[in-house]
Amino acid sequence: MILRGLLIGMAPPQLNNPESHASDKGSYRKLPRAIWALGFVSMFMDISSELVHSLLPIFMTTVLGASMISIGIIEGVAEGAAAITKLFSGAISDYFGKRKLLALVGYTLGAMTKPIFPLATTIGWVFGARFVDRIGKGIRGAPRDALVADITLPQFRGAAYGLRQSLDSIGAFVGPLLAVVFMILLENDIKAVLWVAVLPAFFAVFLLVVAVHEPVSSEHGDGSRNRLKITDAKRLPLSYWLVVALGAVFTLARFSEAFLILRAQDVGLAIGYVPAVMIVMNIAYSLFAYPAGAAADWLSARTLLLFGLAVLVAADVVLAMGTSPWSAFLGAVFWGLHMAFTQGLLSKLVADTATAKLRGTAFGIFNLVGGGAVLSASVIAGLIWNTFGASATFLTGATFAVLAAIGLLLYPLVTGSGKSRGQNTRSPK
Repeated sequence: MILRGLLIGMAPPQLNNPESHASDKGSYRKLPRAIWALGFVSMFMDISSELVHSLLPIFMTTVLGASMISIGIIEGVAEGAAAITKLFSGAISDYFGKRKLLALVGYTLGAMTKPIFPLATTIGWVFGARFVDRIGKGIRGAPRDALVADITLPQFRGAAYGLRQSLDSIGAFVGPLLAVVFMILLENDIKAVLWVAVLPAFFAVFLLVVAVHEPVSSEHGDGSRNRLKITDAKRLPLSYWLVVALGAVFTLARFSEAFLILRAQDVGLAIGYVPAVMIVMNIAYSLFAYPAGAAADWLSARTLLLFGLAVLVAADVVLAMGTSPWSAFLGAVFWGLHMAFTQGLLSKLVADTATAKLRGTAFGIFNLVGGGAVLSASVIAGLIWNTFGASATFLTGATFAVLAAIGLLLYPLVTGSGKSRGQNTRSPK
């Protein structure tokens, strides 16, 4: 019922009361401290990861001599591995009822890969480190997202996911900012700059250990475990599977940010300033992620998703048609806005449509399907860039985004779900 309301422009029934909207103002003050702690853990890890990722495409092409197709395959396989791992880590966290331990293992793996990048002498080293790093991300992702839902009241979930994503995005622009600063200070010595990423990664692990605590679960308080099987995925409702399909289509329309960085260099941005594109993107992302997440607790999610797709189309068109560094920066702003209005919202929809016992599994499946879409999108993007050029790559992304928007608009007409039974209706926002 929640997704049906989402797609035809209605809010979840428990949030239709105007008084609840008023009480949710300043909802960030009502969020548990653990949400803030998880946000700062994400922030420090992203400072490390995005510092590396903002330089890695350039490092692979200029220092290691990698081709665009190789970069597309590396990015796609790495993200695909992360998605597959999320499936198993989510199910395991449901089985044991322990989210933090798996999150800690994942963050620790990510931290341990950071010294490998500056030590790399071949593309194989980079592939191996990127692969293990994304495995770590896969291990921590679904348990962490399920943990957010476990410790947050349902009426504040949008705000909780938005806040965590916002803090995550602050790290995502501080990382590239540090990359620019140290590239200047160290005279474009990429390997030396990559060493800077090691410290914040290990601090994130320390913060997770001391500041985040597993909530007491009545379901596991007696030491029992959920007897989960692979077939238990069938217990997830249809509304959840529709969210999964929706997320996959959105991901197909948005390939790896590595191509955003390469486009900035392609239109003439000096190598030392290329990470600034990621700074601009993530500033936009961090500024709007929390407001967009909080709005999702009471506004039409369908409207927010359509807006996110429209902004992605704008980003792709600007990046396809632009011929100067300023066009890369403008495209990056639009890209960040798209992420802000879609990522936290999709996480909220997964949490809302999945049962508590299967929440980790639900996030795992969602990320598995999304990872497959990332793999496909990144490989396709690399092939198109190599064959037809950069402009064709971004125009293809815009085409996928337009098709996704059309599907979202036509959904009520196809299914005949113009009204939601048993719910108070409201006009689309």
